[in-house]
Amino acid sequence: MRSRTRADTANAGAGTLGLADVEAAARPLAGRIVRTPVIPAPWLSDSSGPTVFLKAELLQHTGSFKTRGVLSRLARATDLERENGVIGISAGNHAQALAYGCKAEGIDCTVVMWGSASEAKKAATRRLGATVDDTPSGPAEAFERMEVIRAESGRVLIHPFADPWVIAGQGTVGLELARDLRELDAVIVPVGGGGLVCGIAAALRSGGDGPRVIGVEPRGAAAVAEGVAAGAPVTIEPRSLADGLLAPFTTQICIDLVKAHGIELVQVDEPDIATAMKRVYAEAKLACEPAAAAGVAALLTGAARVENARNVVVVVSGGNVDPLVASDILTRR
Repeated sequence: MRSRTRADTANAGAGTLGLADVEAAARPLAGRIVRTPVIPAPWLSDSSGPTVFLKAELLQHTGSFKTRGVLSRLARATDLERENGVIGISAGNHAQALAYGCKAEGIDCTVVMWGSASEAKKAATRRLGATVDDTPSGPAEAFERMEVIRAESGRVLIHPFADPWVIAGQGTVGLELARDLRELDAVIVPVGGGGLVCGIAAALRSGGDGPRVIGVEPRGAAAVAEGVAAGAPVTIEPRSLADGLLAPFTTQICIDLVKAHGIELVQVDEPDIATAMKRVYAEAKLACEPAAAAGVAALLTGAARVENARNVVVVVSGGNVDPLVASDILTRR
């Protein structure tokens, strides 16, 4: 059953993010993030189709693109926010990035996760110095728990996909792509809450022109597509082996950016995510997590239609997967 969710307050007055915002977000990140490589993927290319590249964001600090957005937002933290500390919510990648950023900035950090979230990701977040509250049973309950702690503590929320400076920080992936590939026709991006795909589109499609940006959601966790169809945030019960894409809703800022920048949305099935993860391991030698393989799944299955493109980039968004989970997926027949 879908229902409207509480409107987010992080984006009040944010307007439509564009290239100038992403460039502003990039400035305080200079020297603090990894300029991740663009790797040719001949195994995804053929003589009649596009040349395909992988953007290896799993090589970023803390193993995912999330560090970009966190450091962008923390660079704008006020003295009061630094004093009160921050709070975040995450299945794991934003949690680790927030813990990493707060440790670097000397800010106290609490992250709300949930009981079934990856134990490896919880442990990594704690090792970076954050307090982890994993009492909620699932993503929806975790958002409720986060709001309670936030109200009681006065901590500032660093939202994983609704804060404009977080989205702009994620958009620095797009800036790097524009510099590394002069002729770029399409970018395929895994989608959970929508922050990464919206940031990349803001960097590459301001003014309505630029390469196609195609967001890929698990069919059982299509919060952004559901929200765009409804014209407003709706809650869902996300289900997927791609735990990094289990957003229980998107937010109005992401819905508006999808529409403003002409982002295309497609869905892929669970077996195809698993197959794509195996292919990335075997062919590219990249130890990606299931969420990061969603874009490759869309390309392999034809969900992302790019026949007429010349150069296509697939963002491999993270590599934080429990070895036992990876082993289970990789050994499936």
